[in-house]
Amino acid sequence: MRIFPWVALFSLLMAPMQSPAATPTQTPLTLSQVVQKMIDRNIARARALESFEVKRTYTLSYKGFHSDLHAEVVADMTYTAPDTKVFHIVSESGPKLLVNEVIKKLIKAEVDASNAENKKRVDLNTENYTFSNLAYQPEADGCSYSVSVEPKTPTKYLYRGEVWINDRDFAVCRINVEPAKNPSFWITGTTINHVYEKVGDFWLPEKNKSVSTIRIGGHATLMILYDDYKILKAEPLPQ
Repeated sequence: MRIFPWVALFSLLMAPMQSPAATPTQTPLTLSQVVQKMIDRNIARARALESFEVKRTYTLSYKGFHSDLHAEVVADMTYTAPDTKVFHIVSESGPKLLVNEVIKKLIKAEVDASNAENKKRVDLNTENYTFSNLAYQPEADGCSYSVSVEPKTPTKYLYRGEVWINDRDFAVCRINVEPAKNPSFWITGTTINHVYEKVGDFWLPEKNKSVSTIRIGGHATLMILYDDYKILKAEPLPQ
């Protein structure tokens, strides 16, 4: 799973759902079993999903340092396997600084990071992460397993924190993390909440919220909402 929303905050800064607490019960599977099933199912879904479309709404707000700024960009994105993402900007509003130097740079960074070599460096697997602290708490939505993740090589593109895994599809359904490495001198801390939804046979992003504390004062909040998914081409998943 890849998440890069904090990378887009660089230019802004240079210019001026966590689950309720519950007592875990005994896990039906071991940590290694859960992680391996997640990795195997992620690979199978990635191979089967050949193309889809989605509408994204990016909103970015900065409050502090005598400023209260807000920008929004709506874009249609088409994905074609194995690594092509094409964005079409539908609308934009707000200060050009935020639109052009932050949100659009975020979109470009995602396109650049989609190639196979970059994807290999950020995938949620045992090559990039250490997994620990498996817990199991039955949930109505199936997000019953939780694990702690720690990157083996801390970079600004990887993260550490908590990941929830669906107990039927073994897909990541939500995360609550922070970047493994501070992406900028101008940021003192970032929290990231990411939620996934099931679209047909596939788990795809539903919403992402990143809140960064700014060294010069205030907070920057980036929200990405994903709507109107259309699966254009897909192979049947292995049973």
